[in-house]
This record gives sequence, C-alpha cells and structure tokens, in this order.
Amino acid sequence: TIKAYVSMENIANQIESRIVNWGKGKIFFSSDFADLGTPDAVRQKLNRMCKSNDIIRLARGIFYSPKIDTKWGLGMIYPSLEEVAQSIAKHDKIRISPTGIYALNALDLSTQVPANVVYLTDGAPRHISIGKGRGIVFVHTSEVKKLALKSPLMELIVSAMREIGEENITEAQLEIIKKHLANVSKSDFDNDIKLVPDWVRKTLLSL
Repeated sequence: TIKAYVSMENIANQIESRIVNWGKGKIFFSSDFADLGTPDAVRQKLNRMCKSNDIIRLARGIFYSPKIDTKWGLGMIYPSLEEVAQSIAKHDKIRISPTGIYALNALDLSTQVPANVVYLTDGAPRHISIGKGRGIVFVHTSEVKKLALKSPLMELIVSAMREIGEENITEAQLEIIKKHLANVSKSDFDNDIKLVPDWVRKTLLSL
C-alpha cells in the first residue's frame, strides 16, 4: 500500500540521515537503527546503501562509512582490525585485551603480521571475518583481572611480554619496551603494575 511505502521511505531516510550525521570513518551496527524500524526494513536500506557504495559491510551486521583519501590519492581508507574490535567491544559492552602475536607486532617487537587479531574477553567467544583471510577472534576468559588495566599501551606491553616469556626476553626487546613505557602515564602505570604477573612487574620496575 501507499501508506506502507511512505513508511518504508521514511525509515530509509531516517537511517541515511543518521549515518550522514555520524560522518565519515564511523563503524556502526544494524542494531543501531532498532528504534527506527523493523530489522527487515533496516536490512533493506543498509543493503541498498552497500550496493551504491555509500557504506561498506565489514562483517555480518557491522558496517562502515568510508573515508576517502584525497591528499595522497589512496582511495578508500579502511578501519584497522583494532578499531573494529574496539567498536564491537563498546557496542557489546564487553572488555577486551589484546593477546600475543598481535601485541608483539603493534609494539614493533615482531615483524610477523597475524591474519587474525586475537583478544581475551569477558564476553562470549566468537570469530568475525573481516575481508579476505582476516578476522577478529574473541577468546573468553574468566580471568577478568587481565582485562582490568587502565592503559591500552600497558595491555599491549604485558601481552607481548607474556607471549615472549620470562626466559626468552632479550635486552633489545627490553629497550623497545622501555621506550613504549615512557608513554604510559604515571597514574596508569601505578594502577596497572599491581595487576600484572610477578615476573612482568619485576622486569618493568627494573627498566
């Protein structure tokens, strides 16, 4: 009916208006529009916007309003896996903490680039495919203490050190960690140092 069509168009316009107001570079979720219409109406509009390249589907139910690089002519700028993971954590109201190989790479302690970014979480375990061969893995842990660090940089440092291991950490790696440590505020460091494993605490306090 005409009335139903007008209603669908109204929902579609409201969805588009909200996305435009958010601006470019925004990661958002289909559930962000639950107040505007039925899941089917929302899905139809988002599908149309994907087809016209106004937005990009990163994964099921996760979308991105793309930034375009005009300065260097690089074209579409995609969000990093970390940005997507942090957006999911905020949306799902869960805590996440980076693990192992990803932390090593982020701190320039390793040149190995993982296909999957793996996080510990106090939420449900899941795997989210982002593009070809890349993804985000959430591994559930009951050890919430690991996730209680205030500083994201301290989280990376501790995760990297745990991955390397007490017996294997080198002087060269400790020098890199020391440089990163200089960027952690004193208040965050004083809070976080109490929560890390004993050997990590002793090592960081000696730097």
